[in-house]
Amino acid sequence: MELLGGATIVLLVCIACLLSFAAWKGRSGKGKMPPGPAPLPILGNLLQVKPSNLAKTLQKLSEEYGPVFTVHLGSDPVVVLHGYDVVKEALVDRADEFAARGHMPIGDRANNGLGIVFSNNELWLEVRRFSLTTLRNFGMGKRSIEERIQEESDYLLEEINKTKGRAFDPTFMLSCSVSNVICSIVFGKRYDYKDKKFLALMNNVNNIFEMINSRWGQEKDRPNSSFHMKNLITSAFDLFLAGTETTSITVRYGLLLLLKYPKIQEKIQEEIDQVVGRSRKPCVADRTQMPYTDAVVHEIQRFISLVPLALPHTVTKDTSFRDYVIPKGTTIFPVLTSVLHDSKEFPNPHEFNPEHFLNKNGSFKKSKFFMPFSAGKRICPGEGLARMEIFLLIATILQNFTLKSVVNPQELNITPTLSGAGNVPPAYQLCAVPR
Repeated sequence: MELLGGATIVLLVCIACLLSFAAWKGRSGKGKMPPGPAPLPILGNLLQVKPSNLAKTLQKLSEEYGPVFTVHLGSDPVVVLHGYDVVKEALVDRADEFAARGHMPIGDRANNGLGIVFSNNELWLEVRRFSLTTLRNFGMGKRSIEERIQEESDYLLEEINKTKGRAFDPTFMLSCSVSNVICSIVFGKRYDYKDKKFLALMNNVNNIFEMINSRWGQEKDRPNSSFHMKNLITSAFDLFLAGTETTSITVRYGLLLLLKYPKIQEKIQEEIDQVVGRSRKPCVADRTQMPYTDAVVHEIQRFISLVPLALPHTVTKDTSFRDYVIPKGTTIFPVLTSVLHDSKEFPNPHEFNPEHFLNKNGSFKKSKFFMPFSAGKRICPGEGLARMEIFLLIATILQNFTLKSVVNPQELNITPTLSGAGNVPPAYQLCAVPR
């Protein structure tokens, strides 16, 4: 009887696989869904698509199936866009059709569809417009926010000075520094790095970012007015989530890369001494006179590809795209790494090289492939703020300190520890020697 029962189970599994394969064959091909690997029942393509390193496995699949292909995460089909041409076509050229936010369980649980990041339709348009207007009124791209960043950088320098040249992990103080800039904008005040409420907020932001990176963050009746208290609170928290972890991780990863390549650090300091000197703080206006530093900042963002896949998009109606038809409600994953690591635009893309953003005469070279903040209507609303912070914090730190590795720079590991929805640098320590 046991043998018969086992055979029945095997037979049922085989039938399920055949039915799944037949359904997949019927849905994909020209005029239908984009092609992709055959899914297994329930599991889908989870054996081929490793959640621990999505970008790499999706690149391999693109080599087999082309720039537009379908994978199944569980039973749900996901259309993947791989490469600059298809990412730009969807997010920029056809922005209206691909602007809707795709489904993410973490967004449903934490935000309930409110805020900026996970909302859609009129709710998203109203809150995004309000947030951008408010940031502009507070001075995004203007002097007032620049002064807030400069003020907070003074407190950061104080904290670094307390280390007295001893080895330390910069994670905590960088997170506090960046978070305080958001606090200054949203609450009108900064907080001491030891304040209990501030630390609790920091902990919540960190936990949510880690959940988004986990596989639990990647599987499976709104009020009429967008401007009610719960939505405003959620939107404010979105600013913390998007504006704290992403920026502080970028700066932290950047410092690790400067430890790995001390000659690049020296060249930045030479440019700082020449343009800014030691008697005043670096400012955003200096950036145009500091092409090498600007190139390094861009190369940090390109190289680390902090968010390998943009947050999921979706289509709100059956949509013809290239030779295929994407059904309404299908999740879309634009692979930003495939743009940032394009070998034609950036020779040897897996090498950290500021020359990727420099002309032969040493002037800064722009690139339309630079999409660390995504593109189109869902581009990060805090892009301007983040770019100011990254430039000013790195320039201010290097104006005042020379960063030394506690091990031989050649032995430093610069491989990210998380490679799902976000690339996070491995833990490290550094010594900051006053200049």
